[in-house]
Amino acid sequence: MSGILEGKRILVTGVTMDSSIGFAIARVAQEQGATVLISNFGRALNITKRIAARLPETPPVLELDVTDEEHLRRLPDLVREHVDGLDGVVHSIAYGNPETLLGGKFLEGPWSDVAQAVQVSAYSFASLTTACLPLLGPGGSVVGMTFDATVAWPAYDWMGVAKAGLESCSRYLARDLGPQGIRVNLVSAGPLRTLAAKAIPGFEDLEENWSLRSPLGWDNGDQTPTAKAVVALLSDFFPATTGEIVHVDGGYHAMGA
Repeated sequence: MSGILEGKRILVTGVTMDSSIGFAIARVAQEQGATVLISNFGRALNITKRIAARLPETPPVLELDVTDEEHLRRLPDLVREHVDGLDGVVHSIAYGNPETLLGGKFLEGPWSDVAQAVQVSAYSFASLTTACLPLLGPGGSVVGMTFDATVAWPAYDWMGVAKAGLESCSRYLARDLGPQGIRVNLVSAGPLRTLAAKAIPGFEDLEENWSLRSPLGWDNGDQTPTAKAVVALLSDFFPATTGEIVHVDGGYHAMGA
């Protein structure tokens, strides 16, 4: 029985640990028939190369720093060493200095760190997508990861601002790439116990409350529901959906109290 990504070529960026959302997306994409490439950079690249072997099939691991113009310029050539194009791109990348931007430090956040957070977490969604345009064609799908930026969360501070930028960025990309037949969407996941989440001081308080208020409940150690939503958006099952934010949070976002 073939999967919903049978024959599709997917690049998943930001895969670090096997507990990361990116890893779960790569796994489910492979299970659904996709040829997957993953990426990371710097010191984390060697970790990614090791954990890649834990996927159902060991994928190529590309070096990609989304803040490096040279890395973005050469990306199409690196991809073409393995596949002749892409059907989907996953942006699972975010960073904000936890010592200066998170955990109740909103009023003190320095611009240099805020600028880095916005570049890595929001601007890179556009720069990565633009770099991949020579590889994408009609029917292509770009999916990014957000954490609901419509409200202010405890501890999230400047990362919330960066995610708001990401959400706006996705709508403008959807506008500009729609005429080329390329869809751009985001998945807004509930709090998950990833390496990034553990770095946010006070985030555990948010996690504790989430399962209590979510109509469906919430398992912050299970990345699979989020990964399945991303894979669905990468597939042909949402051919007329773009500029959308799909919530995978147990229903928390829809509850008033």
